[in-house]
Amino acid sequence: NQCSAVLASVPGAHSAACGGGERQREPQPGTRDGHPKENSPFINNTENDKGSLYDGTNMALFEEEMDSNPMVSSLLSKLANYTNLTQGVREHEEADDEEGAKKKTVKSPQMGTFIGVYLPCLQNILGVILFLRMTWIVGTAGILEAFTIVAMCCTCTMLTAISMSAIATNGVVPAGGSYYMISRSLGPEFGGAVGLCFYLGTTFAGAMYILGTIEILLTYIVPKAAIFKAEEKEHEAAAMLNNMRVYGTGCLTLMALVVFVGVKYVNKLALVFLACVVLSILAIYAGVIKTIFVVPDFPICLLGNRTLQNHNFDMCVKTMDVANVTVGTKLWELFCDSDNLNATCNEYFTLNNVTEVQGIPGLTSGVLLENLWSSYGPSGMMVEKADFPSVPAVDSSMDTKLPYVVNDITAFFTLLVGIYFPSVTGIMAGSNRSGDLRDAQRSIPIGTILAIATTTVIYLSCVVLFGACIEGTVLRDKFGDSVKGNLVIGTLSWPSPWVIVIGSFFSCCGAGLQSLTGAPRLLQAIARDGIVPFLEVFGHGKANGEPTWALLLTALICETGILIASLDSVAPILSMFFLMCYLFVNLACALQTLLRTPNWRPRFKYYHWTLSFLGMSLCLSLMFISSWYYALVAMLIAGCIYKYIEYRGAEKEWGDGIRGLSLNAARYALIRLEEAPPHTKNWRPQLLVMLNLDSELTVKHPRLLSFTTQLKAGKGLTIIGSVLQGTYLTKETEAKKAEANIKSSMATEKTKGFCHVVVSSNLRDGFSHLIQSAGLGGMKHNTVLMAWPGSWKQSNEPQFWRNFVETIRETTAAHQALLVAKNVDSFPTNMERLGEGTIDVWWIVHDGGLLMLLPFLLRQHKVWRKCKMRIFTVAQMDDNSIQMKKDLQMFLYHLRLDAEVEVVEMVRAISLFYLVATALGPILRSQIQSITDESRSSIRRKNPGGAAGSGLGNQSAFLDDSKVDEVAQLIHDRNTASHAAVNDKAEAAPERVHMTWTKEKFLSERNRNRETCANMAVRDLFNMKPNQSNVRRMHTAVKLNEVVVNKSQGAHLVLLNMPGPPKNRGGDENYMEFLEVLIEGLNRVLLVRGGGREVITIYS
Repeated sequence: NQCSAVLASVPGAHSAACGGGERQREPQPGTRDGHPKENSPFINNTENDKGSLYDGTNMALFEEEMDSNPMVSSLLSKLANYTNLTQGVREHEEADDEEGAKKKTVKSPQMGTFIGVYLPCLQNILGVILFLRMTWIVGTAGILEAFTIVAMCCTCTMLTAISMSAIATNGVVPAGGSYYMISRSLGPEFGGAVGLCFYLGTTFAGAMYILGTIEILLTYIVPKAAIFKAEEKEHEAAAMLNNMRVYGTGCLTLMALVVFVGVKYVNKLALVFLACVVLSILAIYAGVIKTIFVVPDFPICLLGNRTLQNHNFDMCVKTMDVANVTVGTKLWELFCDSDNLNATCNEYFTLNNVTEVQGIPGLTSGVLLENLWSSYGPSGMMVEKADFPSVPAVDSSMDTKLPYVVNDITAFFTLLVGIYFPSVTGIMAGSNRSGDLRDAQRSIPIGTILAIATTTVIYLSCVVLFGACIEGTVLRDKFGDSVKGNLVIGTLSWPSPWVIVIGSFFSCCGAGLQSLTGAPRLLQAIARDGIVPFLEVFGHGKANGEPTWALLLTALICETGILIASLDSVAPILSMFFLMCYLFVNLACALQTLLRTPNWRPRFKYYHWTLSFLGMSLCLSLMFISSWYYALVAMLIAGCIYKYIEYRGAEKEWGDGIRGLSLNAARYALIRLEEAPPHTKNWRPQLLVMLNLDSELTVKHPRLLSFTTQLKAGKGLTIIGSVLQGTYLTKETEAKKAEANIKSSMATEKTKGFCHVVVSSNLRDGFSHLIQSAGLGGMKHNTVLMAWPGSWKQSNEPQFWRNFVETIRETTAAHQALLVAKNVDSFPTNMERLGEGTIDVWWIVHDGGLLMLLPFLLRQHKVWRKCKMRIFTVAQMDDNSIQMKKDLQMFLYHLRLDAEVEVVEMVRAISLFYLVATALGPILRSQIQSITDESRSSIRRKNPGGAAGSGLGNQSAFLDDSKVDEVAQLIHDRNTASHAAVNDKAEAAPERVHMTWTKEKFLSERNRNRETCANMAVRDLFNMKPNQSNVRRMHTAVKLNEVVVNKSQGAHLVLLNMPGPPKNRGGDENYMEFLEVLIEGLNRVLLVRGGGREVITIYS
């Protein structure tokens, strides 16, 4: 056997590599070492062909990893055969999520650059504004300013196209166009906000195209079809708006029905609509060329220098001879009260002559120079020819009722920018079809940039040619009233004006249908992404995927645009939304380029972050140039959507640039923070919260998180830490479960922060690791918050409370503050509102001011807002209490804190009964009373006067500090004298001996060797002399507890200085007893230990 020969020298290798012996159990499907498989169309799809991957022995070394890491040959095969199966509604990486979903075989996309990108972009860019408003913009702004407007807008779209090309060629882009690119580059918040703005822009574009369609229909094709007709000239505008509303609503309904019935009909007509656009453009250029040789016959009539509407007269003369009789013409009748020559006529009509001028003088006429400069004016201003003579009339009150051509709106440069910009939108048409392209990464950049270049040349040439061929007064005549109601751009075209009229009509119809087709799919894509919860209903549709509900919403929004009824008012609205979309495309490209994300490797190389930044700046400038209030509204809408998604939206991780930017900003800020410690004015508690978990790995004290939320109010750093005992390899699953439970509790309690679960061989080391290593750089905790171990006395494990004491020592060594909450389960939840009450601060020793800062921070939260702050301090016998109170009040005044101040005087004596009962817990309870009696008689002998003054007749004795040694010696003597009797008693019935000081030690010794160890324990106990420092500490604890309970038992919260642990670890249990006595009888207590630095200052 060749395998055996090769592996003979490797012990244990034969059975594993050659297939001999029992095969190792394979991991469960979908997991690897407990991890779920990464969801990918390429990796992990090896279930069916696993055997073929490593049948030979060459790859046996990697056999166990084949379920998660496929062979390179298999991976390359899958990559080569990969096609984008989902069109516009679902990401390719999420296509396999649904259980039981079957992949459908889709025909391989075959569209090239010209058909797939260039022509759709050309069709979408050239449209209604070119046919209906371009001549008016040139006439009003002048050739120079119109050229500037066109150049600015086209530069904006060209820079955006460069940025879009970089994004579109950075990997596979499923259909969804700009929304997909922005959301995957800038994150779900920006993606959702800009995606909805792009959706609104596309929807309002549909309204604009429908309004353009109706304007062409009612103004140029069948004017008699108008339902509302004005009796007087000044009411014509209002009547026209009402007609637009009625016909627009009907047209919208018809188009929505067509889209609902089937998009395939819209797609079949796309070629017809494209042909209309191309033929119209060719007709314009043909007409311009024709003017060089033959001037079109479109005369206009001027009265003085005023342009007249020539709907109702044929001859531009006042009178004419009929059978040798001079009579008034139809023009005469419009300005006079009869056709008689002696009739009363309008004064201006009488003073000025009428002149007929050619409306289309031609390319060689030299009219170019006259049209270079702008001619802005207010609404109602007459369209006049500047170089013609005019005699003004005294009375001009009737001018509004006469057939003059007037401005229907007030025109100015920024308005024209807003009206014109929609004519350069549509650059996303190619990227929207990325799933249908043979090579999207090649076709999108080339096709889009060529389309923009082509349309830019068309627009710029049209500006110059219109200004060079058409009379200025005709250019400023928006609706062609001076040329018998013809479309102005149609008068220039060849062979007939009807070519442009019909072509523009069908072009607008097609653009409206495409908007109503594309907008619902965009909304459906956003809804199915799940980032905006209230839009999820619009992700549903018919069985074939048609977005029925999204189409209904689109039609309703489109109707609002139609009710506005004015093309000039709707155009700036959609300009805002498109500009915002383009702004974020540029931002996404600039951000990815500057961050140098490893995944940023676009095939399109002709981009730079400066170009993207320039495009972004130009978009922002155009927004405010065209309409500053619309810009603010659009930004407000986007901002509200952003915050809504941030607050309520689903969490998505798309590897977006904003997260990369956040990481870079965080790194920079952390480096800056580490340069120097924070100033006292900037100090706030950065918390490390030590949580205990129960056997189910759930949080044992969730109110600790509530208290954290109330103390922090979302500001600063919060790290929630917990420790599991064991090794990480064996406890990995438990650690992740614990972390998930903690995060769930944090969300419930609205605690904003980070979770850190540590697995350690013992709890002590785990807490130490957290204290030392939690945080990063300058963002490290400075305060530790933990719960008081309320059951430490009942615990059979002394390590339970020893860990607590060691944690106190470590926080002190690390110069970190410590907060210990007693009865934390009784602390208020975030939903509670504490009524009138107090937060009492017992300021015993100065700890840097943390005791006074904490109540102030708590009162910022609505739970504690109504509580008042009281500060108590303790005065000794030789202190001036009155002066202390004044000084403390002045100190609080400088600290800008509102609090009541009280100075408590503590006498330097303590009830011996409490001292013996609590501090000398090792003494048998049956001996306590007799020891008390002997101490009383001893004190009487040594200090007869003091005994009377101490009130011993009231069955209590007080011990002065100078007598502590004597009492301790007395107790020791008493213990020694009674040692034999107690020892005998212990031997006779050891189970009846009750001790508290060394209970754990005694119980453990008794279990091993009951009789002998019991005698030894009792002997050690009675040979022990009470330590003088223990007596003093219990003296303080008992007396201070009496005072605190007396003053603050009804307070909502009591804050106390926490005494430090003893240097000798042998006194740790005594230390716990002291703390227990100190906080006994109080409900909510927060023990506070400062971190060794000032945290509050009186200076500004």
